[in-house]
Order: sequence, then structure tokens, then C-alpha cells
Amino acid sequence: MFLPLKTSLFSSKLALIFVVKWLFRAAIAPRVWYSAPTDSSVRLGQTLTLKSFENSWIGTKVGVSPCSLNLRPVVSVSRRRPLAATVSFSLPTAKPERASTGQEIPKWFSKAIKSFAMSELEARKLKYLTTGTEALLMGVLIESTNLTAKFLRAHGITILKVRDETVKLLGKADLFFFSPEHPPLTDEAQRALDWAVDQKIKYGDGGEITTSHILLGIWSEVDSPGHKILFTLGFNDEKAKELEPSISKPGCTDD
Repeated sequence: MFLPLKTSLFSSKLALIFVVKWLFRAAIAPRVWYSAPTDSSVRLGQTLTLKSFENSWIGTKVGVSPCSLNLRPVVSVSRRRPLAATVSFSLPTAKPERASTGQEIPKWFSKAIKSFAMSELEARKLKYLTTGTEALLMGVLIESTNLTAKFLRAHGITILKVRDETVKLLGKADLFFFSPEHPPLTDEAQRALDWAVDQKIKYGDGGEITTSHILLGIWSEVDSPGHKILFTLGFNDEKAKELEPSISKPGCTDD
């Protein structure tokens, strides 16, 4: 007679445990309420998913993480300001009276013009106030495709070595100093360019002034930083004579 009673009590306990578990789960279960968004807000129960996009007109990337309650966009603006220099078709000269003699002024080869532009950029990168013979030398090497740069590299004179020697000789510029857009030429650098023009007029073969003229013009300025750096790196009069045919023979190019 006691067996049915025990079974009934056991069943009642199981039923009670089941009810308690159901109530407990119902009490702690999250309630998600959905409400249509208004113009001014987004309800917390709404799932927001916005794929990243890029506006090609303003160049701004906006990304919103999916299911994020933080609606502030993650903005990444890419600003690119390429370092550039204004390149003219003629290099500065301290002797403009050449044009009044009736003799045609020789033109500069395109690689020589580019080398000069690179020398200005190098002076600005080093934060120097002026463009000296050392910068002219670095410009020739940075252009890299001209005959003179190939000649110098073949003799172990590279842009890295010249830059290191320049810093050793002239020092580092002030960290907070900014060079002008076109650092003016030093007197030595101007004389080196004028020497190049004079030599071309002297031979009068109708060709163009090349980077070999610039290098030999730098070498002609014995007390200039460019000459001292070349000498330190092993350049001498014998190597200068090897380059002389490229400025004296008609038809020689800078390739």
C-alpha cells in the first residue's frame, strides 16, 4: 500500500523540479524587442549591418562593425602628398650675358635636368639651406640611369656612401628646420654648372650638356664639399680623364 504513495510523491517532485527549471529559464532568458527605427534613432533590439565602402570622390573609407552598438564610423583618411620639384628646361646660370654674344646656348640633356631636380630634393630631405656641390653629386647618383652614375657605381661610389660622407662633412640640420622649396645654389655649385656650360660652348659640337659635365664641374671646384667627398671615396684626376671623352667627343649621349 505504501508503494503507490511513494511513486506519487516521486512523480510530484519531478513535476515540481521541471516547473522550477522552466520558470528559471524563462526568468533569465533575454528578451529582444523589435521596434521599427525612426529617423532620429536606432532601437537597441535592431541588428545593424553596414558593409564597408569607399567614396571614390572624397577618398575616405568608412567602416561600421556588424552588430555594434557604437554607431560612430571608423574613419581612415589616406593623405598622399608626393614630394615633387618643379623642373625647368634650363639650369640656373650666373652668366646670362652669354645669350647676348650671338652664340647659341647649349641645351641641357633631360637626365641632367632630372639630376638637378633630384639634387634639390636631396637638399630638402637633409634639411639644408642651400643646394651645394654635394647635393649635385647626389642628384646625379639618384637619377641612376645616366652614364656618369653608372661610372661612379662601377668604381664603388654609391648614393649611400655619398650621403654618409655628406653628413660627416656638413653635419645634420636642425630637426625643426624646413628647407625652402628650391634651396638656392651655393657659389661653388653655381660655378660648377657654369663650368659645364662653358665646356660645352668650348667644344661646340652642337650636343647637349650631360651629367658628365656636371660631375667634372664639381671636380673642378677643389675646395667644395662635392670634390672632397669624391676624393674621400676614391675619385681622382685619372678617373676624371676617363670621363673627359664623354664631354669632348661629338655625339656622346648620357645613356
